[in-house]
Amino acid sequence: MKNDQALAAYVAVTAAYWVFMLSDGALRMLVLLHFHILGFSPVQLAYLFMLYEIAGMITNLTAGWIAARFGLTRTLYAGLFLQILALLALLQLNPLWAIWPSVIYVMSVQGLSGVAKDLAKMSSKSAVKLLAPSEGDGLFRWVALLTGSKNAVKGLGFLLGAGLLGTVGFHNAVLAMAVVIAVILAILLLRMPGGLPKGRKGVKFREVLSKNRNVNWLSFARIFLFGARDVWFVVGIPVYFYEVLSDGSESGNRAAFFLIGSFMSVWIILYGAVQAAAPRLLGASGRPLQELVYAARHWIAVLLFVPGLLAPIIWLAETPSLWLTSVVVAGLLLFGMLFAVNSALHSYLILAFTDTERVTMDVGFYYMANATGRLLGTVLSGLSYQLGGLPLCLATAALILLISYFGTRRLAI
Repeated sequence: MKNDQALAAYVAVTAAYWVFMLSDGALRMLVLLHFHILGFSPVQLAYLFMLYEIAGMITNLTAGWIAARFGLTRTLYAGLFLQILALLALLQLNPLWAIWPSVIYVMSVQGLSGVAKDLAKMSSKSAVKLLAPSEGDGLFRWVALLTGSKNAVKGLGFLLGAGLLGTVGFHNAVLAMAVVIAVILAILLLRMPGGLPKGRKGVKFREVLSKNRNVNWLSFARIFLFGARDVWFVVGIPVYFYEVLSDGSESGNRAAFFLIGSFMSVWIILYGAVQAAAPRLLGASGRPLQELVYAARHWIAVLLFVPGLLAPIIWLAETPSLWLTSVVVAGLLLFGMLFAVNSALHSYLILAFTDTERVTMDVGFYYMANATGRLLGTVLSGLSYQLGGLPLCLATAALILLISYFGTRRLAI
């Protein structure tokens, strides 16, 4: 494959993924804040995202085979198209419905969005393995750039979603996102560069399950790494900040939306920036794979101390204050930076461990584990916050990070 063709395909895939993740981040904030205002409890808010993550698990398990069978370009198109359908379906929500019919309907729409997100994600990540230069740390750099930039864009999406909710409202915001994605899909259909594989007809579905020990243990560790993030990120911290910042008035709600969206946006953007810089931070150029496996064990051990220390500090403080809020913000930003290094290492290792002919299936299997972790974190986020507030969310995060650490200990080179 010519270098310019590979670069053109990489740029097209990355741009499509950026637009998708911008809408994904905005939609999450729109749904979370809109339904919190409507009176949904933390557990009910968690329910809204459960089918999204369940759909992601199923999609990732099957999408790797679909991509191997029909080609990465088609799975990318399918992801964008399904996201448009999900956004248009969300516009049909009737505000006069009772809470539980609304929960069930939004869960279903979020499930469709989850399928869309993971089709696009698997397509983009698999494309990097096939397009990245093989010399030096080229693979790590391209993976880190795609993943880090994606998270920075998603962070902007959080801010965009909160801002749109406070200005143009829920309906207009969702409609605008559907139109933008439709335009991007149309451009790709007309101008998509060549360079991605077209698929192989002889691929068997049973090949989806990996026999690679390292792929399986890395996927196990990934479950609990992402569970530890989402256990405080999905419901815990937005609801905590809303309760601290909002005075219940319309202007107070708008100010709270902006501040919550700003924090989550800054967190994701910082996470993405550190993730993109991870190859340089780790001195990955010239380091053998074995050293990077050891680095994965080290960095997750460091990460688990952050929620482990934050949980008792917040619990002992009992009542919110400016000092406590500053400690929470600083601690969670530190968590984000350490989490980014861990995530970047995982994203590189999965592609380093897999063979080129199995890349879509191993990446799909790995991101099924990723979705499983997000589902675990989503459920525990609502439940933990309802039972013990933000301190219990963070204590739970520390516990499941310990499980992830033991998973990385099983990696062998």
